[in-house]
Amino acid sequence: MDQYITDQTFKEVDFSEIDLAQKEFEHCEFHNCLFTKAELKASSFTECEFHHCDWSMAAIPMTAFRKVKFIGCKLLGLHFEDCDPFLFAVQFEDCSLAYATFTKVVMPKTVFKSCVLEEVGFMETNLKEAVFDNCQLNRAIFENANLEGADFRTANDFKFDLDKNKVKGARFSLHSMPQLLGKYGIEID
Repeated sequence: MDQYITDQTFKEVDFSEIDLAQKEFEHCEFHNCLFTKAELKASSFTECEFHHCDWSMAAIPMTAFRKVKFIGCKLLGLHFEDCDPFLFAVQFEDCSLAYATFTKVVMPKTVFKSCVLEEVGFMETNLKEAVFDNCQLNRAIFENANLEGADFRTANDFKFDLDKNKVKGARFSLHSMPQLLGKYGIEID
């Protein structure tokens, strides 16, 4: 495979057996591809889209994701904090991100739409003005995260300590108040 690939569409390719280290993809689309346990050290994806791809347990150290969209993908156990932080920009729609971590990742205005984020770690993550639209956040961990202006109005199953995160201007719905204020012993009817 060439080092630099642009304007290509890949369908049903098993990349888990292909050496993708230090490969550059630009303006590419991936449909129903497997990246399961793939080694993508120092790879680069710029303005690419992944549709219904499986990224479970892929190794992504110093991998660049720049303006990348994941749609209907399975991204289990990924460590996004290992990625190249330069111009890091991602969007997720209808994805499963269980057990993924975003520790100290700077990702303001990131959109998570109709995603399952079970036990996802957002420790010291900059999620300023991020949107969690119709997302399930069961046991997601938000600790020392910047959630200023973030939108949780249609998110479900989340619980985090308001005192341990920056939440100025964050938006919540009334149904989430018991989860957020429970530690204070406040009852909301």
